[in-house]
Amino acid sequence: MTISEFEGIWRNADTHIEAQTSGSTGKPKTIRLSKADMRASAHATNAFFGLGKGALYACPLDFCYIAARMMVVRAEDAAGIVSAIPPSNRFIIPYNVDLLAIVPSQAECLLHHPEWTDTIKNVIIGGAPLNENLRNALIRCGYNAFMTYGMTETCSHVALRPLESECYKALPGITFETDPRGCLVIDIPYFNEPHVVTNDIVDLKSPTEFIWIGRADNIINSGGKKLSPEDIESEIHNKANPPFSFYITTAPDPKWGHVPAMVAECPEDELASVVTKLREQMDHSRLPRHYKAVKAISRTTSGKIIRIPFEKLP
Repeated sequence: MTISEFEGIWRNADTHIEAQTSGSTGKPKTIRLSKADMRASAHATNAFFGLGKGALYACPLDFCYIAARMMVVRAEDAAGIVSAIPPSNRFIIPYNVDLLAIVPSQAECLLHHPEWTDTIKNVIIGGAPLNENLRNALIRCGYNAFMTYGMTETCSHVALRPLESECYKALPGITFETDPRGCLVIDIPYFNEPHVVTNDIVDLKSPTEFIWIGRADNIINSGGKKLSPEDIESEIHNKANPPFSFYITTAPDPKWGHVPAMVAECPEDELASVVTKLREQMDHSRLPRHYKAVKAISRTTSGKIIRIPFEKLP
């Protein structure tokens, strides 16, 4: 979808628009979003970054996704301008930008243009986790970049995290709590439906700050011990620094019920080298028991990894 096609939808008389969820935890579905909620979300983002009249928003994303659509709404809220750049991992920014929205697969482009640190004031990165090596490289390069937390149902992000930090901070007016599962509950008082219950396990630091741990529906129950695949992935990054993409999933085990398993997008010899390091450094209860090298990891159209159970891999 082009920006002009979305603008036609945005400016018609309907009070809602249809949007597609990402499909990272199930089949993608079509939902209806209130235009009033979208405007409120846009205003909160602009307030967070202090953006106002004349602000320039750059968007090298497809306008079928909420991330791109919200850039149009933010520009409208601020009486600014949105520049629709053809979606690509090798986009060009030939002008000063107040807010750039990208997905992780596009972040490497910023490293090839260190001079852009002087022309791009703020970068928001969302849609999927950012590789730790790329994250550290962006920090060294000096970009004022933030990871986003949110979902289609919340009209894009509700919290932002500087790359240098592990802690997400709420947009203005939004607060957080946790339910009995330890999962995040989002309170957005200016939305038509102000309470959003998620399946994201978090470490709640305050009513406006949290550290994301992982998805409750991804939890591996291994011998009665609950293991977060995302937490294990973070430990693997820190201890072995794999030069390839990977994910942790679950595998059946006759003794423990289920155990962690690692699926890596690399040749078998590269995976074997990393496995050797992990066996020397990781606690046995958290160590992946099974490993598989694949040519390509399954992903959604927005780049999120699809965690296929180990026994269902081809």
